[in-house]
Formats: sequence, C-alpha cells, structure tokens
Amino acid sequence: MNTIIEPFRIKSVEPIRQTTSEEREIYLEKAGYNLFLIDARNILIDLLTDSGTNAMSTEQWAAMMRGDESYAGSESFFRMERVVRDLTGLKHVIPTHQGRAAERILFTVLCRKGHVVPNNTHFDTTRANIEFTGARAVDLPIAGAADTQARLDFKGNMDVAALERLIESEGAQNIPLVMLTVTNNSGGGQPVSMENIAAVKRVTTQHGIPFYLDACRFAENAWFIGQREAGFAGFTPKQIAQKMFSYADGCTFSAKKDAFANIGGLLCTNDDRVAVLETNLLILTEGFPTYGGLAGRDLEAIAVGLEEVLHPDYLRYRIASTGYLGRHIADHGVPIVEPPGGHAIYIDAARMLPQVPKHQFPAQALAVELYRHAGIRSVEIGSVMFGAHAQHELLRLAIPRRVYTQSHIDYVVEAILEVNQQRDRIRGLAIESEPPSLRHFSARFRRL
Repeated sequence: MNTIIEPFRIKSVEPIRQTTSEEREIYLEKAGYNLFLIDARNILIDLLTDSGTNAMSTEQWAAMMRGDESYAGSESFFRMERVVRDLTGLKHVIPTHQGRAAERILFTVLCRKGHVVPNNTHFDTTRANIEFTGARAVDLPIAGAADTQARLDFKGNMDVAALERLIESEGAQNIPLVMLTVTNNSGGGQPVSMENIAAVKRVTTQHGIPFYLDACRFAENAWFIGQREAGFAGFTPKQIAQKMFSYADGCTFSAKKDAFANIGGLLCTNDDRVAVLETNLLILTEGFPTYGGLAGRDLEAIAVGLEEVLHPDYLRYRIASTGYLGRHIADHGVPIVEPPGGHAIYIDAARMLPQVPKHQFPAQALAVELYRHAGIRSVEIGSVMFGAHAQHELLRLAIPRRVYTQSHIDYVVEAILEVNQQRDRIRGLAIESEPPSLRHFSARFRRL
C-alpha cells in the first residue's frame, strides 16, 4: 500500500486559528516582514523549525512524572546518561539547556583567534559561536552540493580532499577540531554516508585533530545510511547510529530535534581534560553537571525520546512524509533541493524567483508570500541568514515531529503550488534594521 499513515494515535489536540489574508498583511507589516516576529497564535501551519516543536509521546509524559529535581546527583540525569552512553559510547555526558549552549561551551574551551574550524556546512548558531571566539568557520561541502538539482545519495558529505588541503595550508595546530553535521541542515537536510564519516576520522586521526559530530539529526542520518549505503541494509537504525558515533571523539546535540524533546542539549567527549574545562564553564553559566540548566523531567523526556526516535516504524514514516511533500511540489514545477532531505524540504528560491536578485533576498520574499497567501510560516536559509557565506537562496519548510497529519501536509502542498502559479508578481525586500550577528532572528524589512 502507498498511503502514508502516522504510526501513532492522537490523544490530545491543540486548536489552530484561521486568519484572513487581510489580517496576515497587517501582521506582516507590524513584524517588519520577518516571520520570527509574528505571534504563534497567528500562524496556521508552523514550519519555521523542527527544533523543540515536537509532540511528545505518552511514554515521555509518563517518564516526566518521575523527574528527580534534586540540584545535585539527580537520578533523572543518571537515567539519561545511561541511554546516551549506550548510544554514543562517549565517556563524558554533559547536559545543557539546548544545542547552542553545548556549542558555546565547546568552542569557548577549544577555540581562539587564529583557529579554523571546518565542517561540511556550519549552521547559523554554530558559525556564530565559532566566530564569537575569534576563530574562523570554514564550509567544505562536496562539489555536487553546489547543484540543488543533483540527486546524490549522500549530498551532505564533506569534501575530504579539501579538508586535507585546509589542514596543510592552515596547520593542524590551528585546527582545534573538525566537525561534521548529520544531517547537513544548511545543505538541504542531506545525509552523510558512513564512508565519509570514516574518511574524515582517518584524516583527523592522522593529524591528531579531535573529530566531533553535530548530531542533532543523527537518527534520520542513520535511516538514510540503512536505506542507501551498501553493507548496512541488515542493520537497525540504532546499530547504524552507534557505528556513526564510534568514529567521533565527541559530539554536540540538540535534544530539541531527534530526541523529541521541547528543550535540552548535550555535549559529549572522550577527553578527560576537555571535560573538566567544559564542566567548569557549565557550572558557571548553565548549572550543576547533573542538570545543566534542565529540569529533571526534561532529562527524563530526553532519555525516552532518544530510544523512541530509533524505532524503524517512526523513521520510515518520518522520511516518507517529508519526501511526500517534496515530490508533490517538485513534480509540479517547484524547484527543491534534490533529493528530499530528512527533516525539511528546501525550495530553491533563486530558481523559483529569477526576477528577485540575491541582494533583495528571494527566499525571504517567498517566505513572506507563503505566509500572506496561506498562513504558513517557513524560514529563509540564504543571504539573510548567512550573508556573504550563503551558498544558496533556500526556503526551508521544517516539519515538526509527530505534530501534523497528512491533511496538513496536503494543505501545504496546495498552498505552495498556488504561490508558484503567481510567482512572477513576487518582489524583493530590503533590510531596514538588523543586529550585528544572527540578523535573521530580528532584522526588519520593507517591500520593494
């Protein structure tokens, strides 16, 4: 059978509010055409992010009731720690209130001015946290990633030859770590192969450089490996994930993604010395090492979520439903990053809106039009977010986990196709005000 069904039943519902196009025009004007600044109550379908927007399961809610809120030595921490160690094999497990807090601690400890940190593609907060220390973030995607229409199985891979050249030119002593983001969010939610993970590890080992995974969507990456990479067809998602982590010297992780939690993050390492430095900074800014800025009930939700996310039925549905959205709009002429990724569909706004030049932010203009037309919130992944570092002008439709049904996705498909039919009349935007960094969160625009 071809019908995609959600592998769960709905036990509690939350109403969503219909608005008129006239109301949405007012909301856009008040928000300076920045969808981050529109109140959630005025959004019909919210695809701004899949981070922290997940629906938790009955098992997660039940586990939260046993949350141990002790300041030190919480039993909830030890339950979560056992799950993380079983999954990653990493020695030190440091909880944080979310993924960017883990990034800030990691880069504060390891990076300084003059350092270079390579990645397949850095996401926004990762790059910002690196640059805040004075270090330089360098993207090393494979050549095929430059073509949004190329259908490659592992388009999120790092260019290993480019990594070797970077190490030779910069010097291994100036590269405090190499990071690999799985899946590659800025590159269209594309997976990274086990072969590529192993190849990066060989290079870092040869030069004595720590190798870290940005593991926000590790389970989705593991599913793609099982489906696409030779030699892994008989492995469970958990076994594949464990193999991925076996190559890493450490990882950062946002529990707001593949742990189904609404808050939380992790910083893991095998290095005893680094762990001491990270823990000292954690105590200063986040909290005691057995809670790290989280309530005990959140640690319980993360522990359960990390096990649930690896269920094959869930991952099969997750990847199929995302692909359903991507194929239905692409097959009707909407240019997307091919092939569809795991957590989101990325529309190539530069291709869709050739009349809007890069400096007028085509993806932001498309996001505004999609909200105005149908009440759908999405996010720009392009020159607004990354400035001169932007490789593409993309509109991301990030799908929260276990939140929307098939009919919601069908509504999104219909809305995008209607906007596509009227794409010639969409015009660009200009920035009226912006902060010095991470401008996409609070910049204000005017229509041209």
